[in-house]
Amino acid sequence: MLPWFRTEEDKMIEVEFSQKDLQEINYQRVHHPHPRVRQKMEALWMKSHQLPHPLICRLVGITGNTLRSYLRAYQQGGLEKVKELHFYQPQSQLRVFKTTLEAYFRKHPPATFKEAAALIEKHTGIKLSPKRVGEFLKTLGIKRLKVATIPAKADEEEQQTFLKEKLEPRLQEAQGGNRAVFFC
Repeated sequence: MLPWFRTEEDKMIEVEFSQKDLQEINYQRVHHPHPRVRQKMEALWMKSHQLPHPLICRLVGITGNTLRSYLRAYQQGGLEKVKELHFYQPQSQLRVFKTTLEAYFRKHPPATFKEAAALIEKHTGIKLSPKRVGEFLKTLGIKRLKVATIPAKADEEEQQTFLKEKLEPRLQEAQGGNRAVFFC
């Protein structure tokens, strides 16, 4: 350890690790299922070996503030506090109405997202954009159907002529084994 490499920040947060905690830190820095907790344990492991904060930060890939937050968490609640993960997870306002809306949309599927948005606003009072409505419907497992149009000027007589004069004779030849017919 180089004494000139220690900073004032290193002296401010002094942490004493018990032998039991050191064994747990050493194990969890490799075996914990979440990578963020492994990173925290790696930083604590290096701190237990009295490495200076700037070196720990550079090796672990964190900032000085992050390292200090890990050390303060250890001081306040031990390893269990360090293992806690607090990610921001916004919750939809519609989560309260999820089951009722799902049942309604299963019985009465909306034709468009605009229609679904109007129904959601009518039943819940919550106004959403069509994009957000689509995302909400996707969480319910309701898929958007793709539809195709039928040509407006389909000639009924021409279709019947094709069926009787061309398709049916070819199908009869195929049944007799004289022709192969493939449908695409």
